[in-house]
Amino acid sequence: MRKFEAVVMGASSGGWEVLSEIFQVMAGDFSLPIIVAQHLHPLQNVSSWDFLGARCALTCKEAEEKEPIAAGYIYFAPANYHLLIEKDRTFSLSVDERVNFSRPSIDVLFESAAEAYGAGLIGVVLSGANRDGADGLKRIKDCHGLAIVQDPATAQTEYMPRAAIAATAVDQILAPSAIGHFLSTL
Repeated sequence: MRKFEAVVMGASSGGWEVLSEIFQVMAGDFSLPIIVAQHLHPLQNVSSWDFLGARCALTCKEAEEKEPIAAGYIYFAPANYHLLIEKDRTFSLSVDERVNFSRPSIDVLFESAAEAYGAGLIGVVLSGANRDGADGLKRIKDCHGLAIVQDPATAQTEYMPRAAIAATAVDQILAPSAIGHFLSTL
């Protein structure tokens, strides 16, 4: 039986609805931290994670510089910052150049998480309008992690899930609620 240590998720256009659907089916005793890079407007405010937090059993919060990653939380990348995971399992924030026209970048989060967690990582690519996340999900697979992609037929914008499927051999292609149920069984 594989032992997983963390989940990273990436979403863009249509992402809030998908994340809400996933998190609503997950129990409050889910034992892994979930770290999310959602493409945001640079001036996006915190009310978006408050919205999700009111609809799920886990605690939602914005990730903070040097914060230790803990189970039972859903962490979100702050607007206009790349979110990275250090080898000591803390967060690091960066204002480096945009990647795939985005900051936060899903690829930046996924690639740093793959280095920190290796085979203990689960990567999830959701709805979106560019290819951000495809290279990061490939890196997760290269480090022997688990790769999950939202079924493009269920995505508001299918380009990002399709790019991830084309980039690497994914383990699961699932509808949003099925992603939540699948993660809950691990």
